Amino acid sequence: MRVLFTTSDISTHWFPMVPLGWALQSAGHEVRFACTPRAAGQISRTGLTPLPVLDSPDQFFKARLARYRALAASGAPVEPGTVLHPVTGEPMAGLADFDIAEYAALNRAHNMAMMQGSCDHIAAFARFWRPELVVTEPQNVEGVLAARLLGVPAVCHLFSTVGTHEPGPGLGIVLEDHSDSFPRLRLPEMSADLIDHVIDPCPPGLGGACEAPRLPVRFVPYNGPGTAPDWATEQPAERPRVLVSWSTVVSKVWGRHTCRLPTILDGLAELDAEVVVAAAPQDRAELGALPQNARLLDSWAPLNQLLPACEAIVHHGGGGSMLAALVAGVPQLSLAITPEQAANGERLAAAGAGLAADGRAATAGAVRGAVASLLGETRCRKGAAALRDAALAQPGPAELVGTLERLTRTTA
Repeated sequence: MRVLFTTSDISTHWFPMVPLGWALQSAGHEVRFACTPRAAGQISRTGLTPLPVLDSPDQFFKARLARYRALAASGAPVEPGTVLHPVTGEPMAGLADFDIAEYAALNRAHNMAMMQGSCDHIAAFARFWRPELVVTEPQNVEGVLAARLLGVPAVCHLFSTVGTHEPGPGLGIVLEDHSDSFPRLRLPEMSADLIDHVIDPCPPGLGGACEAPRLPVRFVPYNGPGTAPDWATEQPAERPRVLVSWSTVVSKVWGRHTCRLPTILDGLAELDAEVVVAAAPQDRAELGALPQNARLLDSWAPLNQLLPACEAIVHHGGGGSMLAALVAGVPQLSLAITPEQAANGERLAAAGAGLAADGRAATAGAVRGAVASLLGETRCRKGAAALRDAALAQPGPAELVGTLERLTRTTA
């Protein structure tokens, strides 16, 4: 069986698909991972075969532009420095600092040609290679296009609790075809309704709204290559360990002011706990002096290697962090910035496995109180253990391979 994976540039969106790629390869199937040249190196390091034929404007630019448009349409006042320039990523004094009409006049033809070329390249490869199945993450339209051209199953692999048909604002994770390539290639307009099946890595009841049939799979954490130091994988003897992790993706779209690491560390400074901070290089450089009870990892280490020695984790509500902690059975404090992150945190809290708060408004005192509750009360520990057991009871990627094989046979 030939299986084509397709993805956007944002690594945390395709990381959850890597174990399935491994399982398919181990079962003797051919796997190709269509991506942009920007992502090819990362994908190659997983042991999977990248296919760098896709192209589009930078994903962070597109996310900043989408946020700019949403704010402009809302008419809400904007505080200086809280919105980033879509092109440069620098803070703006106000929305007037970016002339969207001028940008469109100068760049629309180039961007349109880029996106149409990407769709044409994947169409040409699909017609040549003839995959029998396409697995895509929600923010990639080329995968659905390839599946529809060939009449093979279009399978969407989720990366968080947010589904393909969420009604809430800011939760539309399935993107539109801004290149008009679907009608140009005589296909129906791109929408979430063109997805045939959804691979859901969440335990039952935690995943969001989807119209297509779900294919459950156990979440197997992949956070990129790296090795944690020995001390970080050993259970501390004297006091509980709290892991603090934050995303650089949020800062690149919403601004540096949304990085809450200083507030979190301030809140945990007086807690009787050992605090381990996993932060990106640009965040590490800005932290300054750490509290006496905190220790900073000097290089990247995958979360799944750190979590077994922890009693709690504080993070930004991203799907990768949340699901990694979930399968480790670690109670979580989610401090969300974006609507998707907020949905993740709220659903986790509703399941009794953690607490959730608005990261933009969180204070040091609120963080301290929430983490003290995670460490001192049994409710979230029991909820986290129950959710872990439910997650581990899901079929693993190797079992999902058989389901996908049967799926291609029934549509042949």
